[in-house]
Amino acid sequence: MRAARGLRALAVAVVAALALTACAGLPLTGTVQGGRSVGEQLPGPDFLRLPDRPQAGATPEEIVDGFLRAGAGPVSDWARAREFLAPALRDTWDPTAGVIIEPTGTTRTPLAVGENAVEVAVAPTATVDATGVYEPATGGTPPLRFELLQQEDGEWRISQAPDGIVLDRDSFVTAFDRYTLAYFDPTWQYLVPDERWFPTTNAPTRIAAALIEGSPVEWLAGSVVSAFPDGVALSPTAVPVSVGEAQVSLNEAALTLEQPTLDRMQTQLDESLASAGVTRVQMRVGSSEVDAAAVAVRSTRVAAQPLVVTAGGFGFLTGDELDPVPGLSDALEQAAEVDALALSPDRVFAASRFAADGWTGRIDADGDVQVFDQRPALVAPTIDAFGYVWSVPETAPSALRAWVPSGPIEIANAWPGAATLSAMALSRDGTRLAAAVTAGGRTTLSVAGVIRDGDGVPSGLGDPVVLADLDGPVSSVAWLDDSSIAALIDAGSEPRLREQVVGGEGTETAAPAGADTLAGGNSASTLRVHTDQGSLFIRRGANWTQTAEGIVVLAIQQGSPR
Repeated sequence: MRAARGLRALAVAVVAALALTACAGLPLTGTVQGGRSVGEQLPGPDFLRLPDRPQAGATPEEIVDGFLRAGAGPVSDWARAREFLAPALRDTWDPTAGVIIEPTGTTRTPLAVGENAVEVAVAPTATVDATGVYEPATGGTPPLRFELLQQEDGEWRISQAPDGIVLDRDSFVTAFDRYTLAYFDPTWQYLVPDERWFPTTNAPTRIAAALIEGSPVEWLAGSVVSAFPDGVALSPTAVPVSVGEAQVSLNEAALTLEQPTLDRMQTQLDESLASAGVTRVQMRVGSSEVDAAAVAVRSTRVAAQPLVVTAGGFGFLTGDELDPVPGLSDALEQAAEVDALALSPDRVFAASRFAADGWTGRIDADGDVQVFDQRPALVAPTIDAFGYVWSVPETAPSALRAWVPSGPIEIANAWPGAATLSAMALSRDGTRLAAAVTAGGRTTLSVAGVIRDGDGVPSGLGDPVVLADLDGPVSSVAWLDDSSIAALIDAGSEPRLREQVVGGEGTETAAPAGADTLAGGNSASTLRVHTDQGSLFIRRGANWTQTAEGIVVLAIQQGSPR
């Protein structure tokens, strides 16, 4: 696996595409489509913007303004934007070095700061680096500086400009889209998504190059593995796609690889390029096809029915009927009352927090009940596919432990500097831990990679990254699917729901009154919310619909039996 460091240098750069004003649409395919919601993926653009050319007699400020607007047009490697540049700069300016994303409708005024210089102030809300990694902005950015020269024909052109582009949010989601690089967990059982943002033009080539020749995002690099070894590269770089089939040509280093490695490479390519609308991938070396087949991986899907505890017992709820979990439903009836539950993927045990004393433990389908953690103020436990129950006190985030019947494992580097942790949840593939943590008075939704060995034994967390700032205490965190998380923000009588793509955008909406627990499903639309009055809600469009009442505990599913 290639080192991630050194690839994340954010290019501060240029080019703001503001409104559609002064830009013409260039139809590419199909009919006009409706707008996209946050995080929705499409196989390619339905149209791309073709910005205006430089106008005769334009001032230096107008040339810079036009150049900024032209950043919204990636056609032919931003050919229109290059028309604003002096000949010596046209071939060296790199628009893919990074993106500064500003709010929709942002306006800016280029200001002359000398006879041949112009500066533009920017106010980023997020950035995308040269490898497609999206990060929320955490501070101000210095003004962008441009220098201009008057050409022989009397027209001004830019002679010095920062690499990269600047786009408002609407322009960004038109010129760029979210794509998935697929890696394996260390046990080679699960595929793990690494979300990236690339220009929609020639997306399959960008995805394949990032997967084969690049590295996982830095915070996740210690938690995933890739079948592509050092030395294997695209040759040639282009990945042509015809009728849904992508041709991925590799150099001769691929000829020395064993069949299991080739099959895993095929699996990663299939999953990664599917996010760009590719339906079949053929690897090649020279004129020869590589014989490889995708390997089977474990699913992270869960049952469509909510898993609940009611006065009538424990099980999957369909209408008013409970379908018991074999062994566990009976075991729970005999165990002490619980106020939090998480079910293992194989459904043979559950992580629990016992209501009377707040301790966490494990309830097995054979009736065995074990108390693991007796520390005070424990948050609701989370569980992974490898048999570990994760537990931590709210006021001691660094004291995170992963428990098995033989005893605990102290998790190293857990949330350094955090004062409190109010809720946490492991991804179903076991590679990422999301949590609501507070440090220095700032509450954030953060995520860290889980460090494991090839047998799935955890030992620590990677350095966490902030996904979003939260404006209140959080009572519950849940994974909506493999790439997005929800956090329930306690805002008094008006609780809020934060939905956040890991490596992308987020939104906040109103949650049902009294909401206290979240449980994810197989997509954002199947998120369920439990309230302090025992009601269960699911979202229907923009509204919340009550589907059940009398729910004592809404349990978390971490997968399904194989």
